[in-house]
Amino acid sequence: MSELIDPLLHDDEARDYDALLIVSFGGPEGPDDVMPFLDNVLRGLPVRPETKARIAARYDAFGGVSPINARTREFIAALQTELATHGPALPIYWGNRNWRPLLPDTFEQMARDGVERAIAFVTSTFSSYSGCRRYREDLHAASSAVDGAPTVDRVRLGFNHPGFIEASVDRVAAALEQLPEARRNDTPILFTAHSLPQSMARRAAYEAQLTECGKLIADALERRRWHLVYQSNNARYGGEPWLGPDIGDAIENLAREGAEDVIVAPIGFVCDHMEVVLDLDIEARERADAAGINMIRAATVGDHPAFVSMVRELVVERMSESPNRRALGSLGPSHDLCPADCCLSGRPGPAKPALCGADSTSRTPEDAVE
Repeated sequence: MSELIDPLLHDDEARDYDALLIVSFGGPEGPDDVMPFLDNVLRGLPVRPETKARIAARYDAFGGVSPINARTREFIAALQTELATHGPALPIYWGNRNWRPLLPDTFEQMARDGVERAIAFVTSTFSSYSGCRRYREDLHAASSAVDGAPTVDRVRLGFNHPGFIEASVDRVAAALEQLPEARRNDTPILFTAHSLPQSMARRAAYEAQLTECGKLIADALERRRWHLVYQSNNARYGGEPWLGPDIGDAIENLAREGAEDVIVAPIGFVCDHMEVVLDLDIEARERADAAGINMIRAATVGDHPAFVSMVRELVVERMSESPNRRALGSLGPSHDLCPADCCLSGRPGPAKPALCGADSTSRTPEDAVE
């Protein structure tokens, strides 16, 4: 894939790191957490109070607990074992965008511990403002607020990395095995991800990357009947359209076409969020039951060994000179350093400062010349 390597956006210098920083969305872990958590999530967005109250009510049936923090702890534990077994010997720190442990607190801890340079893995696999640039803005804001904060780089996105595809293939295959063998070949797969405002999606490679990922998984399983759909557009704000088709509509369409079963694979999420559990396990399943179609939800990659190994490999890439960047399909490896116009929000006004970009690295233009 050397022809797809941009020397301005891929860092071929071997870097030394003192720590690995896991950056995630975060979620409430009790009823008292829900409203302050949503204050963080919705800050700066044109969301009406009644919309916020409606979103908060979605957590009530779960005691105000999102599964994301528990699943992230499981992933970190698996990654700690992976690093202890195969190296590099880096301590792992964890900071969230929206709930404890919050990124500013984590940066303060790293500074106290003497961490000078950290490599970050963001638990978001596809390019969008919400999944890429917003996290880079959060990293900038958190580091700027802390004296002695470490320099932070970020590993590239792994949507087409062999490890992510292998883990996703295993999850979908396990879901298919829950069906009678005679019905598996005819069962369609719906690959799903969080919907976005169309103005945001137009400024990122989100749809193209999701389509490529779905194709890679389907090809590995020798499946031809699959579709990319979207979920969680109940979180939409403003009046503009969001990406579709909606998961529930797609399920009902398959039922009308005579499908007996459907596999739903949430490839847009690396672990269970509230959006996965509520939007798929409850609401989408209710629509499937009403339509008379058997829905089976594939697991997220979570702490699958191939996914965990991928994260270690991506860290080693940034610690190696001119590394071999593994990627499947036609899009090539994602960049190490985001360009200035990467994943803009689609909203008016100048972009906020962000870390981990080609314009925020210490490299000089001469460093980028092959």
